[in-house]
Amino acid sequence: MTISKILIANRGEIACRVIKTARRMGIKTVAVYSDADRNALHVKMADEAVHIGPSAANQSYLIQDKIIDAVKQTGADAVHPGYGFLSENPEFAERLKAEGVVFIGPNPHAVVSMGDKITSKKLAMEAGVSTVPGHMGLIEDADDAVKISNKVGYPVMIKASAGGGGKGMRIAWNDEEAREGFAASKNEAANSFGDDRIFIEKFVTSPRHIEIQVLGDKHGNIIYLGERECSIQRRNQKVIEEAPSPFLDEATRAAMGAESVALAKAVDYDSAGTVEFIVDGDRNFYFLEMNTRLQVEHPVTELITGVDLVEQMIRSAQGEKLSMTQDDVKLTGWALESRIYAEDPFRNFLPSIGRLTRYRPPVEGKRENGAIVRNDTGVFEGGEISMFYDPMIAKLCTWGPDRGVALDAMRDALDVFELEGIGHNIPFLQAVYDHDRFIRGDITTGFIAEEYPDGFMGAEPNAGVMRKLAAVCALMHDVSETRAADISGSLPNHTRHVPDTWCVEIGDSHYRADIRGEKGLRTIIMDDDSDKAAIEMEVLINWLPGQSLVRALIDNKPVNFHAAPRPEGYAVRHRGCAFNVKVRTPEAGQLASHMPIKVAPDTSNLLLCPMPGVIVKVMVEVGDIVEDGQALAVVEAMKMENTLRAENRARVSEIKAAAGDNLAVDAVIMEFEAV
Repeated sequence: MTISKILIANRGEIACRVIKTARRMGIKTVAVYSDADRNALHVKMADEAVHIGPSAANQSYLIQDKIIDAVKQTGADAVHPGYGFLSENPEFAERLKAEGVVFIGPNPHAVVSMGDKITSKKLAMEAGVSTVPGHMGLIEDADDAVKISNKVGYPVMIKASAGGGGKGMRIAWNDEEAREGFAASKNEAANSFGDDRIFIEKFVTSPRHIEIQVLGDKHGNIIYLGERECSIQRRNQKVIEEAPSPFLDEATRAAMGAESVALAKAVDYDSAGTVEFIVDGDRNFYFLEMNTRLQVEHPVTELITGVDLVEQMIRSAQGEKLSMTQDDVKLTGWALESRIYAEDPFRNFLPSIGRLTRYRPPVEGKRENGAIVRNDTGVFEGGEISMFYDPMIAKLCTWGPDRGVALDAMRDALDVFELEGIGHNIPFLQAVYDHDRFIRGDITTGFIAEEYPDGFMGAEPNAGVMRKLAAVCALMHDVSETRAADISGSLPNHTRHVPDTWCVEIGDSHYRADIRGEKGLRTIIMDDDSDKAAIEMEVLINWLPGQSLVRALIDNKPVNFHAAPRPEGYAVRHRGCAFNVKVRTPEAGQLASHMPIKVAPDTSNLLLCPMPGVIVKVMVEVGDIVEDGQALAVVEAMKMENTLRAENRARVSEIKAAAGDNLAVDAVIMEFEAV
């Protein structure tokens, strides 16, 4: 059959992604939306749109009856589930089949066999595939989870059987964490997937997470399209992906690919799917799970193979044979993907919600050096990031003929990505890309925990970068002051004089900037407090007051950063660094050194809500003595549960929130007194 209209049973970035391919193929599209998504980008892009209920996913996107009603209402003859929600729900696939509607994904048998992580592990073991030790049966309660964890041996991974996207997953290193992890994973699984089954497996320390993309048709043909390195993860959620992996050799790639194809053939797989492995330092690999859907990170595979995976899924669903064989698959160049999330890395990556007051991603397309920039997104400037769904804003991808070019292109693209109104993780991504370990490709799933054990506090710029940013900020201030002084109709001899010398302060560093020239390319002589000789540089900017993105040429080399106006200067962000820059006249700079420093208020006796969210549980009562590290409350935001813990020993003196309360950032949950 030929598909003529596709209903996309999803939202956000992936819905927009499917619409783009369907439009190119001449296929009409139908969007579904909840109350929160009434003005969403995927709704605007689709040919038709159907409202399916309240904002919460378990009252809209997860309700099969509402999706099927929308199919009947619009006459859609196929459904693409995207990822998450109902994408790996075998009952949904069967119901669509019974209605005569094409499910753009694998056949229901494959969904049942491989979509369930417990069943898929058993099948893999029966097929002789190497698997991680663990308990494949269902777990009844927290006591059972502790007993099994001790039998498997700590550390263990507690996982939702129907999970994905890092949800319903916890690592436990002892009995207490096993109990907490079981409860949290079960709740997240129920809320995100409507399935609260949990299993436990051994957690392999210092592993790499590498996955193989497979593609099949309804005629028994299955191929693999190389691998993706997904080891940069935080809380089991992938952050950066790349293809190919900098770690695999050809022999290991071929072995993993062959094993993935054999596993897919065992269940007659007939669409796009992903076989995930953990790989140790000796390139031994172990089957982890199979995702019977399109992966979030599929663009990097598309960039190195030239294969549109959404198109191939549609063609397979129509009954077409694969147009390529394994020998036709060629991996060309290198691709990187950055998941840009609405979360604040400076506040322990807590979710951030609100309106995108500025959203200007880098221009997509080819660059002069041959690199390609791609941005898959489901948001727009003025749109709102809701607390009800995944915090992903966009997937920024770059391709280059080699890893170095792709990496440089990604750095440049992140430099010019304008995103304001909410907290976001771009500074953290920039810091990772500049990290020596990442540049070497020496990464594991523990990279973030190992390199940022106390959280992300921002990268430290070197002295050369600081001096350059100081020079540009001095020139920006000069531009602002010159513009302010240029007032028409002023009296003769009353023109305001703008000085040529500025004092620039960044933290403990102080610079003297002498600006030569009037307009265009300016010469700036930078001197600091050290005994080193002054440095002369040529600086050109086209910046105007009010612009947040600053594009500069320093000695004919581009330097891009973000700056927001602050009293006497700017708040600057560049390559993972964030700091305030003060620009003053030399006289004002000298006087400022005598000003008292404002001390932040003491909030050590308060438990503050770190993100907008809903209180799931308060675990203590007034009068309780709490110990350092003790769990105090659980806050849910963006489908993830966050446990808030005591920072020291104290007595609970007052509790100001209860289960079910919606709280804003920094709302007081409870107060303490010393003991």
